[in-house]
Amino acid sequence: MTQVPDINQLFQSAQSEGLLSNNSLQALNVFDIGAQIQAGLGIDVDDVMASEVVLVTIMPDDSSSIDYGGNAAVVRAGHNTIIDALVNCNQKDSILVHNRYLNGSVLYPYCPVTQAVRMDGKNYNPKQGTPLYDQTVVLLGTVLAKAQEFADNGVPVRTVTLIITDGADMHSRTAKAKTVRSLVDDMLQAENHIVAGMGIDDGGQTDFRQVFQEMGIRDEWILTPGNSQKEIRQAFQVFSQSAVQISQSTSLGGFGTT
Repeated sequence: MTQVPDINQLFQSAQSEGLLSNNSLQALNVFDIGAQIQAGLGIDVDDVMASEVVLVTIMPDDSSSIDYGGNAAVVRAGHNTIIDALVNCNQKDSILVHNRYLNGSVLYPYCPVTQAVRMDGKNYNPKQGTPLYDQTVVLLGTVLAKAQEFADNGVPVRTVTLIITDGADMHSRTAKAKTVRSLVDDMLQAENHIVAGMGIDDGGQTDFRQVFQEMGIRDEWILTPGNSQKEIRQAFQVFSQSAVQISQSTSLGGFGTT
């Protein structure tokens, strides 16, 4: 029988190793967050045969403004571009992927990239709000818990996470930008995590660079395409190439010039 990982134990383990600050531990100790993280953990560590693992985690925005802006199809295609790139790379056997939408529903928990569910018109219908900070905490908590699970089993792990939004936070109830920043800071200090942000232009209303900087995301991992579908597609391709490069090497550099 598959053993359900104890989330609190994983976070305590991370803290005792100096990987998680008190502030971050507090942020991950909010009511109901454990159940949300559990929903993303997916595949049992014992079922992964790879000697090292890369976790690629994607959070597409499913707020109604994506639909209003006519960007639902390009976000779906962008996610599928990332999956295709990873499936076709030599390291695909060591890559696990997880997709959680910005409003909390899990398209698929961590699974081999060959088993990832493609986004389509039936499973992605952006009609909700923008709880950016709350859900980023859940997402990063899931990345941390899964990474710790592998680390506790002696498997080296690297992670690359993409947060996609076309607006600033509007509907978070508990977390603030600094809550997210605490987690991101801890992850970047460990030097085996990358957290990237993609801000899809909302007609110039949102300064995405500022939004992501306040969340602790480094400049070199912020993508701010314009609002043309071509620019958004290119931004997804840039991330795809970076994710493939990370799975092939130990390099955790930025996007470079795009």
